[in-house]
Amino acid sequence: MSEHRRKPPQPQGGGRAAARRAAQQSTGRRAAPSRDSAAGPPPTSDPHGQERPYGGRAEARRAAQRGGRRRGSDSAAMAAGGGPGGHGGGGRGGRRTGGGGNGPEGGGRGRGSAKPVKKRWIDYPRANRNGWRRFVPSWKQVTSLCVGFLGLIVGAAGVALALVHVPDENKAAMAQNNVYFWAGGKVMARDGETNRQNLKIAQIPDSMQDAAVAAENASFWHDSGVDPMGIARALFNMAKGGETQGGSTITQQYVKNAMLTQNQTLDRKFKELFISIKVGALKGKPEILQGYLNTSYYGRGAYGIQAAAQAYFGKDAGKLSRSESALLATVLKGADLYDPAGGSGPNSDRADNTKRAKARWSWILDREVANGMIKKQDRLKITKFPHVEDPKPVASKAGQIGYLMDTAKKYVLKHSNLTEREFDRGGYTIQTTFDESKVNKLTDAVKKVDKRYIDPKKRAKDKYVQFGAASVVPGDGRIVALYGGEGYDKGHFSNNADTYGVPVGSTWKPFVLAAAMKYGTAASEGAPIPPESKYNGDDHLKVKNAEGGYVLKRDNSPFYQENESNHPWGYITLTKAMEQSINTPFVQLGMDVGMDKVRDVAESAGISRDSFDKNLNPSFALGTSTPSAIRMANAYATFAASGTKVDPYSVTKVTSEGKDLPGFEKPEQVSALQPNIADTVTKVLQNVIQNGTAKEAKRLGIPAAGKTGTTDENKSAWFVGYTPRLSTSVTMFREDPQNPRQLSMNGVGGFDSIHGGALPTEVWTEYMLAAHIPSKDFEAPTSSVGPPVNEAGMPTPKPTPTPTPSQEPSETPSESATPGDSPSPSPSETCSKWDIGCGGNGGGTGNGGGNGGGPGGGPGGDTGGDVTPTPDPTGGGGGIFGGPNGS
Repeated sequence: MSEHRRKPPQPQGGGRAAARRAAQQSTGRRAAPSRDSAAGPPPTSDPHGQERPYGGRAEARRAAQRGGRRRGSDSAAMAAGGGPGGHGGGGRGGRRTGGGGNGPEGGGRGRGSAKPVKKRWIDYPRANRNGWRRFVPSWKQVTSLCVGFLGLIVGAAGVALALVHVPDENKAAMAQNNVYFWAGGKVMARDGETNRQNLKIAQIPDSMQDAAVAAENASFWHDSGVDPMGIARALFNMAKGGETQGGSTITQQYVKNAMLTQNQTLDRKFKELFISIKVGALKGKPEILQGYLNTSYYGRGAYGIQAAAQAYFGKDAGKLSRSESALLATVLKGADLYDPAGGSGPNSDRADNTKRAKARWSWILDREVANGMIKKQDRLKITKFPHVEDPKPVASKAGQIGYLMDTAKKYVLKHSNLTEREFDRGGYTIQTTFDESKVNKLTDAVKKVDKRYIDPKKRAKDKYVQFGAASVVPGDGRIVALYGGEGYDKGHFSNNADTYGVPVGSTWKPFVLAAAMKYGTAASEGAPIPPESKYNGDDHLKVKNAEGGYVLKRDNSPFYQENESNHPWGYITLTKAMEQSINTPFVQLGMDVGMDKVRDVAESAGISRDSFDKNLNPSFALGTSTPSAIRMANAYATFAASGTKVDPYSVTKVTSEGKDLPGFEKPEQVSALQPNIADTVTKVLQNVIQNGTAKEAKRLGIPAAGKTGTTDENKSAWFVGYTPRLSTSVTMFREDPQNPRQLSMNGVGGFDSIHGGALPTEVWTEYMLAAHIPSKDFEAPTSSVGPPVNEAGMPTPKPTPTPTPSQEPSETPSESATPGDSPSPSPSETCSKWDIGCGGNGGGTGNGGGNGGGPGGGPGGDTGGDVTPTPDPTGGGGGIFGGPNGS
């Protein structure tokens, strides 16, 4: 640009002319800031803190061009740098003059002077901080909050302490009855008549006080009565849904014992805490210990130390020795697991309980030494475990009532959140499924047969003979009757209808047949094996595994399966083998199908997995498992109901304080087997009654099916049979209650041996006749399960000149079968492909046999024999409602 066209420099402030031009602009353009006093005090810096020089006319012009149109009518205000808002202008001019803002007092987006902020009562978020710092409270705010929170807690605790009441041990002694009803609504029994008598602390011997303190709360005499860590553990377990725990101090346990409700809830825990604090403040330690010992539950229906001393030792509490006191402190841990006489739950038989009780008894005495309660030399003198009396019968539990109540109680505890202590406190009404008429008739049937054949005074072998039985409705699961033993009033406290340890023998064979029809074999490529298929029924046969190799014993010699007789049956149908209870076909069939498949079918039919023999060797097919009579009746009911299973149940409703407890709805029906398979099994089992080992049951005169069972050494005998409307199982065994182990029944009743087709079948028939079961035909199989086959890998044998029994079901059992047991190896002598860690392949046992005639000319026995080695009675389980003593 040429020099003559360049404008002369303008004054930096713009001068009066610039201000005048800005005021005369009608388009609302802003004037540049001026040092003139009329424009107001100039800012010293821009929004970013940098100094900006004042310009001349050019700057004023550029500022006016950037400012936009006026929004106010006051040109003086525009000259002063107002922005778009309220009474002034906007834009950058507003920012320079400090008059800006979007509100009514200023312009634009400027940050000029604002009205002072009104001081807040709580300065949060904090006004004098920027960004995230506005949300960080000051130390004053934190301190105030903590002080306020602590004050609230202290106030709430004070109110809670004022509202709670110290428990009265005499009121806590008042417990209600549990009332049981028959299925028809009539009262069956009243239980829960509390056995309690409160004592003063001076009447309780020092040995009992020492034992309780040593076992439960060694710091009792000097602690505050509350264990915060114990409470924290309980709350933590409750929060994560685990098992709740009680208070760990004696004071807290006394409060828990004395509270009317035992529901494990959060509010109850807090209530216990405040009551414990108040009890510790208002009561002395001796009074608290007195209340604890008077309100604790010691088992056997005994609440309080006086009742416990009477129940366990038949003496007053004041006469307890130090050894006896230590045992009563032991059962405080849980009588069902520590009562030396045994309990009713899983793993609580006499032997297990005694072992646990002895260990804890010794530990408590050692704790007394460690806490200075007795001298070590005095402890060393206490070496003999105290003798405990057997539980005394309760009048209300005479006869079968005790077993019915026991079965119902276990069902209630399994299907509710109640503990045994809570249930025994009383106040519950229990509606059962038991039919009074059928229970009485089942009892009469057992007594009739027992009286006819068993006489302990005449024969020593007749001593300790026991029966157990149960009846279940097919397709429903309702337990209508059971026989558990002679009765609580006779000193028999084990429920034989719902116990473990009695092998079922050949009553297991229907599950083998059902598995063959469902799964087939490897040789049949999974095609069903129908009952018309033929297997070798001869005695003393080598058993093959699924791969075709021979099962070997531990010394690697071949394992031979035995029948009870050495009759040469040859190749016979599985129907014939079932009819005559011949072992060799079913052992080989089980190996071909796979014992795991047999187990699965039995479980799906209703057998508890806990009761299975863990060794899936050849013997598994012959009934080495030990389910209860209830479970066996229910599993056969699955066959009767064409494959529909319903879990057995004994309780339909439980009520407390007018409200029904949840969890007692009728179990759902489950399709366990294909109807055609179940109906085919029924057809085969009908033949057992018509032509086989259970001919005694033909007297029933209506359609019925069933299977006999006898075990190795004749230690148990079974019959499980059913009509379309009722399934009943009967077991018979011999066991010394003081030394729980099964004894051989050879010689019982004056007979060489007792088989399932003899006394058990006779009991079943007498009961079913008296029960007046309505006649109804079974569902017939809709079609053949599959084409018959010969034993896998075996050709059909050619006929030989030697006459053999018909391979079709016969009208009568073969007369050529020789009765009597033959020796057989026990499972421990053989191995199988499932027997991990055993050399070679496992084996099993197998006696078979027939009882040439029933007692006194009665029914014949199992001609094939039910070769079942007796497992250790302490292993396995088979009860219906929980573990070994109740699945």
